Amino acid sequence: MNFDIAFGQYCEGDSILHRLDPRAKIIMSLLFIVDVFLAKNVFAFALLTAFVIFLVALSGIKPRIILRGLKPVIFIMVFTAVINLFWYQGTTELLHFWIITVYLEGIYNAILIVLRVVLLIAGTSVILTYTTTPLALTDGLESLLSPLAKIKVPVHEFSLMMTIALRFIPTLIEETGKIMDAQKARGASFSEGSLIKRAKALIPVLVPLFASSFRRADELAVAMECRCYRGGKGRTRMNVLKASFIDVVAVLVIILLGVALVFINNYTYGFAIGW
Repeated sequence: MNFDIAFGQYCEGDSILHRLDPRAKIIMSLLFIVDVFLAKNVFAFALLTAFVIFLVALSGIKPRIILRGLKPVIFIMVFTAVINLFWYQGTTELLHFWIITVYLEGIYNAILIVLRVVLLIAGTSVILTYTTTPLALTDGLESLLSPLAKIKVPVHEFSLMMTIALRFIPTLIEETGKIMDAQKARGASFSEGSLIKRAKALIPVLVPLFASSFRRADELAVAMECRCYRGGKGRTRMNVLKASFIDVVAVLVIILLGVALVFINNYTYGFAIGW
């Protein structure tokens, strides 16, 4: 099994996206998620696709890295496409077998839903995780949530926890691959037999994976204590976040994208997605 997955990893670079304020990129990511769900027809999805391609080109990240980040959700995309392909009720019937009927509109709907998932993951990854260091992401999230600190919410600890969890996704995936390779070398099989049998075969993988996760968490806690980490109280930063004109422009671009999508949905004709 190939675990060459880039999801959650930072890709070093010096593009405009890399230099944006992390707070602006967090806001952009949230607005982009809204924009993706605003798209309702083929023309809106065409605009979204062109925008994501523009973001990838602007970031300087290789497309194969983006494609590797989609591997964890391939099963979800295929399952969702199949469900919509057979359950969507349309007017143009293409195939009828027993109780299964496939409509042309169902095929379009399945394609657009898969495209929505791809654009959602690729766009947010390029805007946020691929172009933002974990430290900058923590500072940005903490700054945005700082008003909650007035009501005794542990903003710094929450931000740090979210960032560490995101950072350790690739590490845990890599660790899973190593454990499975070790099990295969001892004769284990993860691709043969029934679904229940393959699920049971994963138990010897989960136990050492949990043990390794707890060990890594303990080592990280010890390392933080050795560096005198005591939470966010009284903590200062070497680099103070300062928003610039380009950050405001970047956020406005995402807002204008949403306005354009609403306009396209209302004033153009094309196949509309089911949800």
